[in-house]
Amino acid sequence: MSIELRHLRCFLAIAEERSLTRAATALHLTQPAVSRTLAALERHLGVRLVDRSTHHLHLTAEGRAFREKAAAAVAAFDDALDPARLHHRPLRLGHAWSALGAFTTPLLRRWQQEHPDTPLELLRIDDRTAGLARGEVDAAVLRGTVDTPGLVTALLFTEPRVAAVTSDGPLAGRASLTLADLAAVPVVLNTVSGLTTLDLWPAGSRPVTTLTVGNTDDWLTAIAAGRGAGASAASTAQMHPHPGVTYRPLTDAPPVPVFLAWRAGAPHPEVGALVALARELGAEG
Repeated sequence: MSIELRHLRCFLAIAEERSLTRAATALHLTQPAVSRTLAALERHLGVRLVDRSTHHLHLTAEGRAFREKAAAAVAAFDDALDPARLHHRPLRLGHAWSALGAFTTPLLRRWQQEHPDTPLELLRIDDRTAGLARGEVDAAVLRGTVDTPGLVTALLFTEPRVAAVTSDGPLAGRASLTLADLAAVPVVLNTVSGLTTLDLWPAGSRPVTTLTVGNTDDWLTAIAAGRGAGASAASTAQMHPHPGVTYRPLTDAPPVPVFLAWRAGAPHPEVGALVALARELGAEG
């Protein structure tokens, strides 16, 4: 059999969603059709790409390796068929919620002045790699640990952490907060694109109750509604003010590293210039 682009797109959707049902919804297909497409791809490659032995799907080692190749192939195909990219290929910069914080607007303005022939497109994409692993962007601003295979990273700067609490709650009256303060109340975790996990707390002092959401907007809404508190980077307070949410310094949490990441192999030719400019702005800040 011959492998077509639809096989690769199907596999990438499964890898992203970690569910055949959700992948089918994202692709507007039926679940049996997605299962058949995946099985056909695995037969062609002669390896198992997805481990179906547990309730939640996980990529095998071969699947993780193939994901990077599939993402690069799909991205190259889409670029080749986009007429606009034949003239001045834009540099697509992904982010999951706060871009470069206070440096975002200066970056966009400086880039336009210094690189007028290469448009810089800022795209918010709600997943761990801000669309980078799926080939939707050329580079991405990522916070915290970056362990996705096939990505190259450059450290730009670090940010202090903040706590986000309900504005009319008792914690909002404090000048600063600690991890123990947050552990005493339900903690809201953005498990799709967020930075914070339970590993932020010491093993014996983790929050007992958590609430999971899928993006920054839902995270803010849950905190404003009094359903819990959260932890994030200082740029979140700068980029996402909310009348129902108060941000306070989180004094005993480690700072957050901010990286620019891109796929290994064939990066956009202007990635190096973007790293240099982002670092310059961070140093000035």
